[in-house]
Amino acid sequence: MKKIFLLIAWGALALTAAAQETGTTSPYSRYGLGLPADRSLGFNKGMGGVGLGMADGRQLNLQNPASLARIDSLTFLMDVGFSLQNANLNAGGTKINRHTAQFDYLAMGFRLARNFGFSLGLRPLTSVGYDITTKGAPISHGLSGKITPTTHYVGDGGLHEAYVGLGYSPWKPLAVGVNFSYLWGTLTHTATNSYSDATVQPLSRTYDNEVRSYNLETGLQYTLPVGSKHRFTLGLTYGLGHRLNGTSYFYNRRGTEAPDTLTLHDAYQLPHTFGAGLAWQWNNRLRVGIDYTRQLWNDCTAPTLKEQNNTLSYTAMKGQYDNSHKVNFGAEYVDDPDGFTWSGRVRYRLGASYSSPYARIKGQPGPRTYAVGLGVGLPILTLHNNRSFLNLSAQWEHVKPQMPGQITETYLRLSVGITFNERWFQKWKIN
Repeated sequence: MKKIFLLIAWGALALTAAAQETGTTSPYSRYGLGLPADRSLGFNKGMGGVGLGMADGRQLNLQNPASLARIDSLTFLMDVGFSLQNANLNAGGTKINRHTAQFDYLAMGFRLARNFGFSLGLRPLTSVGYDITTKGAPISHGLSGKITPTTHYVGDGGLHEAYVGLGYSPWKPLAVGVNFSYLWGTLTHTATNSYSDATVQPLSRTYDNEVRSYNLETGLQYTLPVGSKHRFTLGLTYGLGHRLNGTSYFYNRRGTEAPDTLTLHDAYQLPHTFGAGLAWQWNNRLRVGIDYTRQLWNDCTAPTLKEQNNTLSYTAMKGQYDNSHKVNFGAEYVDDPDGFTWSGRVRYRLGASYSSPYARIKGQPGPRTYAVGLGVGLPILTLHNNRSFLNLSAQWEHVKPQMPGQITETYLRLSVGITFNERWFQKWKIN
């Protein structure tokens, strides 16, 4: 039990520090709630993020809370992960290269009671992080002639969640589960207009959003054995769409003057989210899965600044989002999962994904995202443990614009996850 508390304390400190890091440099994080985070764990990342139909008692799978019901009765699981990212951005022929590092998640789980699995952890939900400077065309200004305007866009923040999950199996083929999360975070966007003539005062507009709310996700898995070696699992998930508690501020400042401030409450919404996945497992050696997720963003509101008759207003409006889709495909192979050789227990993974954006950019559809990945699960062997793994994965991601003038992004991401699998609840017998 002491080990559990030490691991929880260490992970909480790490994630608290990591919460200050955005994990992204994408200009597209300027829109909506930011870029959705990859919420998969170490083994999912190497399989394209697939997981709605995956169930394994020896590792955590947070893609579907129903999978928690399959946690082995003698096992305490803990999973931690971080990633390194190299980003190449191409905006109209101008190329930018940036690097980021991010602590991805902390999750732990164990069997709470017969047929009940329990999990808790911390992970990001969205991220905001960009720093862009653009120069406009010269404009006429009084006696000074023409001046050149420059706009500096800066964004930072994101939403994080602390979750508690429970999975229950009322009978062997069926499992249901629920994740309840506390959401928190800030989203800050600032646009500053300055001019080549120092006598012209700069104009700064800041959008500052604070969120303190909740999230609810439910899941179901049904497993159908076919013969002695084949097993099919259907996974279904639903995420509750609702209005987020929080406050949005707009600050309009010219030069060193005190800013004009507008305030708006509970402007953001989370979408209703539906997911379906199918997984096939052969002889405990090969797993293949495919997932589809749809998020109904179209009816969600967001804070919007409107100007009419030289008067500014700040209101929650619809029409800034599109419904989004995501498809994940992945596979994993292990030669001898319960063997005595290290090489036979190595897990090989590959996967791919496609997603459409939820945020609209200047009224136009945003870019689509294509990704492929490879991964490997390396056994960590000790004198008392042969079930822990070091999960390594590499993902290549391409963000392809649908409209002219949008930025093209290409990412190479390296992810590291460690799955601790300890038999902490076994009762020892003395003969």
